[in-house]
Amino acid sequence: MTVASEYDALLLDLDGTIYQGGEPIPGAVEAVNGSGLPALYVTNNASRAPGAVSAQLRELGLDATPGDVMTSALAAIQLAAERIPEGSTVLILGTDSFRELALDAGFNVTNSADDDPVAVLHGHNPETGWAQLSEAALAIRKGALYLASNLDTTLPKERGLHVGNGSMVAAVVSATGVSPISAGKPEPAMFHAAARSLGCVSPLAVGDRLDTDIAGGAAAGMDTLCVLTGVSGYFDLLRAPSEHRPTFVSETLDVLNSDTALLRPGAQGGFIARIDGGVLELAGGGPASTSVQALRTALAVAWSVEEHVEQVVSVGPDAERVLEQWW
Repeated sequence: MTVASEYDALLLDLDGTIYQGGEPIPGAVEAVNGSGLPALYVTNNASRAPGAVSAQLRELGLDATPGDVMTSALAAIQLAAERIPEGSTVLILGTDSFRELALDAGFNVTNSADDDPVAVLHGHNPETGWAQLSEAALAIRKGALYLASNLDTTLPKERGLHVGNGSMVAAVVSATGVSPISAGKPEPAMFHAAARSLGCVSPLAVGDRLDTDIAGGAAAGMDTLCVLTGVSGYFDLLRAPSEHRPTFVSETLDVLNSDTALLRPGAQGGFIARIDGGVLELAGGGPASTSVQALRTALAVAWSVEEHVEQVVSVGPDAERVLEQWW
């Protein structure tokens, strides 16, 4: 069976999966369009409105509407609506689009702890500084419920990993001693909401980051596909704890019409792997064998034992060739 025939929808991450630095990842758009599956885009980025995200996706060549985008800001608003009465005053630590979502949901929005907000909703905003963080801390110390759109400590940008919302949240936690309820990945709420929106029963969660995309899909009870086009790499997968391990692994997204059996961890490409004392030895292969075939072979062994992979060594020219591509 292929991915497109085994699943009835795709729940897709954006940064590192569909695009990188605003530019489409080669083959990603064509893969989604060619799968024939309905897609919903699930992103921890709370700084942009669904309409802005869908407009960008349309520019890349994807048929996306605002309703096809689930942001962590939307998920946080939904969490708030489940916990506090409509019309409550909330302090939004985030962008204007986050405030607009809260207003659309029937909340009163403030920037000041002096207005006694019932909840603080904290999402990423590059303009957030000491004054805004202090207002949030003051409100939380007065008893406001603390909700975070996501807890990503880093944010991938063109120049590398920048400070993420989770790092800003950490400052408020340090000042108040209160940890927020998180709406975003790796919590399962966004994935469940996305599946309900599509009306699907067997979606595949796809992403590039093990501790958010893959962990969140797994927590929601869904099969997952990790692509190696973003944050998590070969060695991250080898050392991943059980809750971060994907069902399938691929270099890119252009495998949606491939046999699912080939995408699962297992011996392939003529490779052989064994582990002893934390050292994983990779041998075999052939001239046409690929680095991801070697990875799937190694994962099957590494994930079958309790030993932590401390080192990977190669035996033979083909194993040495592909191992050089892991770095």
